[in-house]
Amino acid sequence: MILAPEQEIQWIAAVTAAACALPGVFLVLRRMALMSDAISHSILLGIVLAFFATGNIASPLLIAAAAATGVLTVTLVELLHRTRRVKEDAAIGLVFPALFSIGVILISRYAGNVHLDVDAVLLGELAFAPFNRYSWGGVDLGPRTLWVMGAILLLNAAFIGAFFKELKLTTFDAALAGALGFAPGALHYAFMTLVSITAVGAFDAVGSVLVVALMIAPPAAAYLITDRLPRMMALSVVIGVASALAGYWMSYLLDVSIAGSMATCTGVAFLLAFLFAPERGVLAVARRRARQRWEFAQAILTIHLLDHEGSPQAAEESRERHLHEHLRWAPDFARVVVRRAEGAGLLTRTGEHLALTDEGRASARETMAGV
Repeated sequence: MILAPEQEIQWIAAVTAAACALPGVFLVLRRMALMSDAISHSILLGIVLAFFATGNIASPLLIAAAAATGVLTVTLVELLHRTRRVKEDAAIGLVFPALFSIGVILISRYAGNVHLDVDAVLLGELAFAPFNRYSWGGVDLGPRTLWVMGAILLLNAAFIGAFFKELKLTTFDAALAGALGFAPGALHYAFMTLVSITAVGAFDAVGSVLVVALMIAPPAAAYLITDRLPRMMALSVVIGVASALAGYWMSYLLDVSIAGSMATCTGVAFLLAFLFAPERGVLAVARRRARQRWEFAQAILTIHLLDHEGSPQAAEESRERHLHEHLRWAPDFARVVVRRAEGAGLLTRTGEHLALTDEGRASARETMAGV
């Protein structure tokens, strides 16, 4: 079935988003998010060198050379980091600008008349992807990018499925993985090769900026929503695909860059998760801190009343209006704490005097025992 160009663009975007999200989960968990940026930029050098060798911008050697350059980037970063003279983020910041700038210089100096311009490298252009097609025996099989990214998606899913336990163990405890004989170093370079291949495949259509956005923003948003790795992977794919489709329609309505719109939507998805995630979101954390503040204040109040029960000063210490003096509380704050404690069944109030209930005494003793 032949699809309309706008449908093909959406399919390419969705498949690319899914393919980028899967390895992106482990990049986020390994705190190597910047490595995706490094690889997506440095592979330009491999593309340029392969083009000079073949003279054909459609040659498969471009993909192989770009993937090799991605692995070279990882290797150089690791070598610099192992010297212990620079940290890993600094090593990344040293390596990829150097490789990327060399590629830009070679393009501007020797390939000015070839379609290898810097704007296309950075932003890509999904609108042109349907024009580069595969055909077999005179039969149109669809956009080349869709086939490439579909194959990479299957490769990523197969690799993660085959080495899921090993990836999980090396991600969370590399020392234990090494002690158990899992060869974390070999798995690390195999995984980074997979990241390089994914970045190379997505590079032509969506550009380096969107590669980074699709690899990092959806997994980062999913990380805020769930603690379970399989669910995080599924959410990353869903968020990535939804952001890609939403970005396409935003670009259509506003007549702006498709890749830029998709990257913007991934940022919006992360912002929503950052604000509204059920456990780690800003609002959830603020509500939890507010609840803990009131619970702590009620615990202090019950301990105060228990400490003075039966003492000569009990009548005076149990007055609500004296909490400001004895506990250094503002009157309005003390009034709210008393009302909440009374509602929770921790104390009773008779006029101005406060008295603990049995539940309040038990809660105060439990708090003191915990301290």
